[in-house]
Amino acid sequence: MSPVVCKFLHTRMRVSDLEKSVNFYKETFGLEVSRSHESPRGSKLVFLSVPNSEEEIELTYFPGSGAVEVQEDLMHLAFQVESMSDFQIHLESIGQSFSEGPTESSSGSVFAFVDAPDGYEIEVIERPKI
Repeated sequence: MSPVVCKFLHTRMRVSDLEKSVNFYKETFGLEVSRSHESPRGSKLVFLSVPNSEEEIELTYFPGSGAVEVQEDLMHLAFQVESMSDFQIHLESIGQSFSEGPTESSSGSVFAFVDAPDGYEIEVIERPKI
């Protein structure tokens, strides 16, 4: 018997300002727009490709939905970086900073958070070198 699902495709996140959010993910994390279109109901959709991953992030803006209000600790995305200190230098060079961290975990990983324009938390993880 085959599995019920065969692949994870994307995560959808609604945003208040599509252009601002797309620019944030491109500039901060190096994601690239893979495609964009408007749905039959009028939602504007942008899919972002993630380096070294088949999964995508779908950002959507629907004018009739009102402002996005992300509750604290509702959800987050996590990206791996080679060097937390290099990533911190990159953040500072684009006028951003960590909202929390960096913190070393008991496993030796170092993690920190960056807040996206609507308040979504983005975790950045440097795994220990083995």
